Amino acid sequence: MKTLLFLLAILSATVTPGHALPPPSERIVVLISLDGMAHYYMDDPKAEMPTIRRLAAEGARAQKMKASMPTVTWPNHTTLVTGVNPAKHGVIGNSYFDRSKGAIVSLLPDPLFNKEEIVKSPTIYDVAKAAGLKTAGISWPATRGAVTLDWAVPDVGTQALYEQFVTPQLLTEFSDAGIPWESQEQWCKTGRGRNRDRMYVQMLNHVIRHHRPNVAMLHLVELDHVEHAKGPQSPEAYAAVKFLDDRVAEVLEELQKSFPGTATLIVSADHGFFPYQQQILPNVLLRQEKLVTAVASRITGGQVRAVSQGGSSFIYVLDQANREALIARVAALFKGVEGVGLILTPKEFPAYGLADPAQNPQMADVVLSAKKGYTFADTAAGEDVVTAKTEDVKGSHGYDPNEPGMYAAFVAWGAGIRPGTKLGTISNLDVTPTMATLLGLHMKDSDGKVLDKMLTK
Repeated sequence: MKTLLFLLAILSATVTPGHALPPPSERIVVLISLDGMAHYYMDDPKAEMPTIRRLAAEGARAQKMKASMPTVTWPNHTTLVTGVNPAKHGVIGNSYFDRSKGAIVSLLPDPLFNKEEIVKSPTIYDVAKAAGLKTAGISWPATRGAVTLDWAVPDVGTQALYEQFVTPQLLTEFSDAGIPWESQEQWCKTGRGRNRDRMYVQMLNHVIRHHRPNVAMLHLVELDHVEHAKGPQSPEAYAAVKFLDDRVAEVLEELQKSFPGTATLIVSADHGFFPYQQQILPNVLLRQEKLVTAVASRITGGQVRAVSQGGSSFIYVLDQANREALIARVAALFKGVEGVGLILTPKEFPAYGLADPAQNPQMADVVLSAKKGYTFADTAAGEDVVTAKTEDVKGSHGYDPNEPGMYAAFVAWGAGIRPGTKLGTISNLDVTPTMATLLGLHMKDSDGKVLDKMLTK
């Protein structure tokens, strides 16, 4: 009997990072997205992130992770959980222009659509749920009303939507646990990202502790908000990095208590960040060329329309009878415009994972990407196509994913992860198939690859 107990103790002790996996039903894989955490922070001595660097040292880390185009929040979070590009999963930007209504439709924070209305490809939590595993998502974009999330807190702005779409049982449990979910709308409106992120971590840890999901996703927002306002690698951004590292430490501590030796933690991001001091105003140039009509800053009509995606601009052709000629004209107009680094027309879209506008009416006909130091804005007012350079530095993303600053961070730690693995450059397409493998599942529709190098046999 003593020998048996000793062998069991040894077996228990060896279920640590880098060793054999227990059955999926006894495990958890957690994906944390630190919105805006560029890869360059990992090696930046000014960035205090002891927990994340510890996870990288004890587990695996990518030198950098390529994002999807446009490198904005909604498409990339959807790619992270589907393993396919926006052309396939259907979430093409943070917003799009509805040609039939003549209006910009915003997708964030989930104000209009449920997950099944906008996400067209299977997600990791869909596949996990179908396999009988338990699923959870806390503030993950494009999950509103997701029927395959057992425990859901969607990324919505208003309290009414919050109360409608959070798993009802959780609201009672959060109240009993003293988690201030009633402050969600107030904090959204006042930009209190730290308060929200603390609350989201409390929510995730509560679900881990009491409901033991097998796959869970968490989206934290503070760094992105700060980088937009103050620029990346600013003193304020470094403070936000330290704040988020502390939040990751809280999740890690809970996982070690609730799933000792059987948890895998992936810390990732959706995109990188560039500083900027100038704006490019495509609708001003289009108005000057009589392709857009406007009264002051309000656009009233025209043959085309530009919609900003931060570091990219989507230009929609509205005059379908002259579509090909207008595509060529618009592309020629922006050639040589200061700050424009890339001009894509539909023939180049497949190479960038962009949707075909002939198949997806939400997709633009021309896509521009800015150079570092510039971003796009939608106003049609004034005569300057490019604004004067300011002393005030802000931040943006959405640029060409091949730009070095747009690559995101990626770290994996825990059960099933080979310690000390260095992955080099990976794609965000690879995250979902790797998570599936860790859970004994297979994402047959994924365009990414399993990161076998970092997995134990």
